[in-house]
Amino acid sequence: MANRKSADPVLEDKYWRDNYATRPYARKDASFDDYSPAYRTGVDSYSRSAGRSFDEIEPELGRDWNSNRGKSSLEWEHARPAARDAWDRLSNTVERAIPGDSDKDGR
Repeated sequence: MANRKSADPVLEDKYWRDNYATRPYARKDASFDDYSPAYRTGVDSYSRSAGRSFDEIEPELGRDWNSNRGKSSLEWEHARPAARDAWDRLSNTVERAIPGDSDKDGR
């Protein structure tokens, strides 16, 4: 199956930089630099994983987190919601453009 259309990483980075602190999982002791690798993980994995849901690939993302986290102080359990949030943002954008359950999340 073909990959999904790639998101613009510059636009996604700007969106999350401007909005991360408003998210319910954002910890007061963590900065955008802590969350940035998680958002990038969500964006990159969404683009690469055509036909699969976040829940299907989450074990792989968690396994690879230590290699992909850079200088983030977050463990995967705290980074996971940010990665999911970035995935969902892209998925919801696609579903607004293509009605239906294209990401198979039941919504």
